[in-house]
Order: sequence, then structure tokens, then C-alpha cells
Amino acid sequence: MIGRLAASAAVLALSAGLSACIIVSSEGGSRTVVSSGDSGATTPSYASLYSDAVADPKRPAEEVARDPLRHPAEILAFAQLAPGDKVADIRPGAGYFTRLFSDVVGPTGRVYAFVPERTMARENPTADLLVAAYPNVTRVNGLLDSMTYAEPLDMIFMSQEYHDFHIPGFDTDVARMNAAVFAALKPGGRYVVIDHQAAPGAGISVVQTLHRIEGDYLKREVEAAGFVYEGESAVVANPADDHSLNVFDDKIRGRTDQFVYRFRKPG
Repeated sequence: MIGRLAASAAVLALSAGLSACIIVSSEGGSRTVVSSGDSGATTPSYASLYSDAVADPKRPAEEVARDPLRHPAEILAFAQLAPGDKVADIRPGAGYFTRLFSDVVGPTGRVYAFVPERTMARENPTADLLVAAYPNVTRVNGLLDSMTYAEPLDMIFMSQEYHDFHIPGFDTDVARMNAAVFAALKPGGRYVVIDHQAAPGAGISVVQTLHRIEGDYLKREVEAAGFVYEGESAVVANPADDHSLNVFDDKIRGRTDQFVYRFRKPG
């Protein structure tokens, strides 16, 4: 019940123009709203930019169909995205968030679609389609644990990807990856991570079998790189998910319990 109230409060706060609904994890993995804003609040007028980005007719129909589950306007608000921002979308996939970011940051901003060298053979062609369609999008290839960009960034974003980088096949040192993210951001820059929640105490033990990661474990890893944890949006949380199923299982696919964390580089 607490989880449902937290999720509802988060949606109401974001729709009212607040930048975030700060959530803290308590024992047992439940989430409680402790604040409905923070010192880095996004200008409320950006809500119209977020709505316009979601309504962009260039967005593919199959992505628009996912909006009720992914809550893009609320995610954009929580990420505090603004015109002129320079951002990186790590493993953008088909470009769900890349397109939205492109519209919001506008012609003075830049979106770097970062495709790891490990997966670029199959992912670069899709990223190149995004580059062709959006003039402010640039594809970048590199190693996750030594990523660099042409300029300091305002935000680095990962959606449902972080857990994968703990899978041995990715050959990624996650501590070094987080350090590279820290180095790539401007002082005050944001690191926003969405991922599938694992059971309390699971840590990274199910990243390959269930494609989930325990949020508190991820939080500790990111904080170890020097980031300050600012809060969580519960907009894509699902307290009905008992964290026991693989995220691709038809019984839960698209409706997993997910956390959205925002971290900030001090300065």
C-alpha cells in the first residue's frame, strides 16, 4: 500500500511542475515519499516542452504505444532536462529516450547516443538512423569503462541497461564505468539511472538470470564514484511485482517494478 501511495504522490508532484518526488528506500524495499521537491527544481514552464516532445509526430507509433507504461513526461521532469543541455544516452536502442531528449535540448543542445564497442556491430545502424533524423544527435562508440565525449555533459542517462554491465560477457569494470561517467559530467551534472528492481539483498546475483539489480546495491556503487544521491521517482514502480520473474517473462514484461534514481556530481 505504501508503494502505491508513493507512486501516486510522485505522479501528482511531477504533473504539478515539481522536478522530482524524493523517495527513500526503507527496510524490506518499500518506498516512502519524504519530499516533493529539491533545491535543483526544474523551471515549471518546461512541462510544456516535455509535453511537446511526447506529442512529436516523428515518434514511431510503437514507441508512443509504450508511453502509458514508461511515463516519458514524468521521467523528463525528474531528469531536469532543459534546453541547451548536453546529454548522453547510454545504449539508446531504438531511440525511445534519444528522440525525446533531442526535442527538449533543442538546437543549442546535443545528445550523444553512446553505443558500446561490444555491441556496435548490431546497434550502430539504428543509432545512425537517429543521427540522420535528428541534427543534434551524435553517435559515439567506446568502452563503457573509459567513455569520453567532445565536451563536458549536463546529464548521462541509462535506462534498463546498468544491470547488463555486470554480466561477464560485457567485459565491463562497473566501478571504472561510474568513474568515467563522473569525469564526463560538468560539476553539478546529473547521472540518471532506470532499472528493474531485484529483491532486497539480491545485489547483482540475478543480473544475468532475471535481468534485475537491487536498487540499494546500485546506489552504493554509484555513490562510491563520488556522486551524491538526490532521490528516486516512483513513477514506474510496481509494488505488485514480487521480483521473482525474469523481466522478459510475459507475466511481467513491460510492467516490472523499476526504480529511477538521480545522482549529482558535486560542484
